[in-house]
Amino acid sequence: MPLKSPHRSLLSHLSLLLLAASLLTGAHAASAALPPVADFFGPSSFGGAQLSPNGQYVAAKVPGPSGRDRLVVVELATSKAQVVAEFSDGDVDDFQWVNDGRLLFDCTDKDVGAGDVNAAPGLFAVDRDGKNFRQLAQRRSSFITTPAAAKLLPWHTYMLPQRGAQDSDAVYVRSVSFEPGGAVRSEQLLRLDTRTGRSTGVPMPGSVQNWVLDARGEPRMAITLADGKSTIWLREEDKAGDARGDMASGKWRAITTFDAWVSSAGGFTPLDFDADGRLYVAARHRSDKIAIHTFDLAAGKVDPVPRFAVQRYDFSGHLIRSGDKLVGVRYLGDTYATEWLDADMKALQEKVDALLPGLVNLISLPRRPEAPFVLVTTYSDMQPRTYFVYNRDTGKLDLLGQSQPKLDATKMGRQHLVTYPARDGLPIPALLTLPHGAKSTDKLPMVVLVHGGPWVRGAVWEWSADTQFLASRGYAVLEPDFRGSTGHGAKHLTAGFRQWGRAMQDDVADGTRWAIEQGVADPARICIAGASYGGYATLMGLIKDPDLYRCGINWVGVTDIKLMYGGSWFHSSDLPAQYIRYGMPRLIGDLDKEAEQLMAVSPVEQASRLRQPLLMAYGGADRRVPRAHGTRFRDAVAATNKDVEWIEYPEEGHGWRLPKNRIDFWSRVEKFLDRNIGPGVQKQDN
Repeated sequence: MPLKSPHRSLLSHLSLLLLAASLLTGAHAASAALPPVADFFGPSSFGGAQLSPNGQYVAAKVPGPSGRDRLVVVELATSKAQVVAEFSDGDVDDFQWVNDGRLLFDCTDKDVGAGDVNAAPGLFAVDRDGKNFRQLAQRRSSFITTPAAAKLLPWHTYMLPQRGAQDSDAVYVRSVSFEPGGAVRSEQLLRLDTRTGRSTGVPMPGSVQNWVLDARGEPRMAITLADGKSTIWLREEDKAGDARGDMASGKWRAITTFDAWVSSAGGFTPLDFDADGRLYVAARHRSDKIAIHTFDLAAGKVDPVPRFAVQRYDFSGHLIRSGDKLVGVRYLGDTYATEWLDADMKALQEKVDALLPGLVNLISLPRRPEAPFVLVTTYSDMQPRTYFVYNRDTGKLDLLGQSQPKLDATKMGRQHLVTYPARDGLPIPALLTLPHGAKSTDKLPMVVLVHGGPWVRGAVWEWSADTQFLASRGYAVLEPDFRGSTGHGAKHLTAGFRQWGRAMQDDVADGTRWAIEQGVADPARICIAGASYGGYATLMGLIKDPDLYRCGINWVGVTDIKLMYGGSWFHSSDLPAQYIRYGMPRLIGDLDKEAEQLMAVSPVEQASRLRQPLLMAYGGADRRVPRAHGTRFRDAVAATNKDVEWIEYPEEGHGWRLPKNRIDFWSRVEKFLDRNIGPGVQKQDN
């Protein structure tokens, strides 16, 4: 993968992007034609941006003339831009600033599915002017090592998401050890000089899963996993106050140990250190909701008084620093938001919000600001993410790029956060999206879209390609955060333990009936759909509540619960061994002690009861939910149901990586829904 010449102006490209600003004001001409599937699921037109530590430059990932993503650096004071890295046969992927003059990045190939990937991302570094390019890690393992390859780190070396000090040519990277199935066993931390390629390992207190850097960008905490327990370790500073002074001796002290899969006393998540060494953590601490607390390192205790809490939700997010000062908290509530602790930042937020009214405007700061520039990421339920640079001195807002510039935001559906009662009284939050111009009493055809996980947060108010595509075709979309979903407190989470196909499934059905009672949905035209766990819930919904759902769409969904607990010679799963042994029996059910119950909620065992039209899609290279889940259910249901459409993308994994497959899949979904609950049904009825 040779590096091409970096000396190429991007000014013309940026000028074209600026012309697309009319999207935010709804200036696109209305069109009677539906927006094409490709406009929702084609490749993104902008891969995000990051400010240099001093705030004088911005790096961004944008597609070139060939469609390959390349790395671009813009000097903000002059708007001078140039490509600093690109590949002739691949794409720049993740990137980060090493310091004000140098960047670290890896690569991928957007044209290759998960099953055809034959190389690791590698690691590369380059100066902001495109000079002094250096490869730092191999992309393939080899039994024969050339002299050049011997100087490179092994292929299993990856970038660290958390930023270091960004004041030298050195960064921290991860050397990952994998289980046979592909799950991460542990991560070794390396301090890597991006100019010389030399690296030094940080001593590990065990099988480290995550590392935490302090305010100076040095490793201070590690989280290990063993025998189903997580242990948080602290690396003590030396007498001079330098945490790196102990790297050679590896002096680690265990702070706490707790259950890795089920919330328990003593459990918390380290968030960040401030400049004074104070540790901030996310913890429940005898409360239903997770909040930010401080942690007394000497006493080994969480301060019982929360420093920051989110109304109605568990805290999820990060702290924001400017220089050595803690200035804000980015968190997920109904959507993403920022609580600024600094008066100047509050005023800045107000100015940006006035320029971009009615939108969520997330401000990103440089690490050590020496210039007036900040990044603004803006979006809404109707507006895909768009990126700006704001000049605090002049008040000028310049557009950097848009993720989906071809879509008219004024024609998207509106999203509403709703809550309905489950049959046992538990309140279930959900997201309801209505097509453009529709009312909540129109008795629309509806898709109940069940999120995967299932132990994740589902309903977030923001633009979603899946949801908005369905809305553009005239469907209401209901997305319930059934019990077991995270983000809504311990009671809501634990109520879903061992409830696959039972109370979790009932929550989805109760939401469907609620939508009918409210006049949102036409009871004769409702389809259930979802991926992964959502695919499982789709099959169980069709089986358990045949009166509610006229059809179902399952992609990469679990069909055989027993198959989740162990592989065989012809397939393997990438679920971590510790999760299968210690987590799944408590979260899903014990395969030996609760075999009868699990058989009753395993779709493959109930396949003969499913009689509605069904669309199934699987990836041939899926290691999370192997293809065998799909083929076993397809073969089992074939005896009693002839209206089953099977799609297989041999090169895909757990979801569709390739734009051509995303476009093909959702085109099939559109036709399937049209036949069963959409305009096609109305035409037949007439």
